[in-house]
Formats: sequence, C-alpha cells, structure tokens
Amino acid sequence: MPRLQRQAVQPRLACIGCNRAIHSTFWLNNFLSATIFNLMVELDDERLDAVFHALADSTRRTMLQLLAQGECSVGELGAPFRMSFAGASKHVKALERAGLVSRTVQGRAHVCRLEPAALASANAWLRYYEGFWNSHLDALEQELRREASRQ
Repeated sequence: MPRLQRQAVQPRLACIGCNRAIHSTFWLNNFLSATIFNLMVELDDERLDAVFHALADSTRRTMLQLLAQGECSVGELGAPFRMSFAGASKHVKALERAGLVSRTVQGRAHVCRLEPAALASANAWLRYYEGFWNSHLDALEQELRREASRQ
C-alpha cells in the first residue's frame, strides 16, 4: 500500500485587483491588527458609555458616594431612598455593568465595594476635553483682550 505523504501547505490569498498571490501573514499584519484595535476601541467606548449612563442617575451617584465611605450592603444603599431590595439591586446592577461597583455575596447579604478604575477612565476622558476647552478658551480670552486694547 502506498504511503501518503503530507505536504506543508502555505496558505495564499490572491491580491485584490492584481494577479499576484499574497501570504496570509500579510493580511494578519495589515488588516487583522486594525480590526483588533477597532474592537478594543469599541469595547472601551461601550465601557465609557456604561459609566456615563450609570453616573447620569442621581440615585446611583449617591450610592457611589456612600460606597466611597466603605463597603455597604444593597439594603443599606437603598435605605436613604426608601426603596425595595429589588429596586436598589437594579441600580447596583447598572453600576456593576459599568465596572464602578463589585458585589460579593456573604451569606444572605450582598456587599458592594467601589471599584475606582472605571471612574479613572471616565476622568481621563473628561481631562482630555478639559485641556481642549481650556486651550480654546484661553485663545478666546487673548483675542478679546487684544480687541479691547485696540479700542
């Protein structure tokens, strides 16, 4: 019985718009990295959207202020608002989706802890635009002063 030999097959793709073959590593190096980068940017955008969504509600902002003082149960977080455990838990879930809070179950108690990393990413995003607006407002101030000195 003849023995089958395996040959190493080099994957090749045809170049779009030309007749030459291109090794698959060309596509990995040039197109896949851009796709991965875009995916990472989109994931960061989704996380940032979730953070700002969570911060848009005054109840959740107050819950974060309580957690800044230390760990609290979900019931303790809902107590100042006279809301049910289920209502407070829905707010905590929004905070968890944003990465602002982590929750652990200790017996029957759901204990929440503030996670500052998500706040730091939102702060970094805001600081970028703070610098942008400061520089533009400084330029506007200089132009207004020049106008005032001319008159």
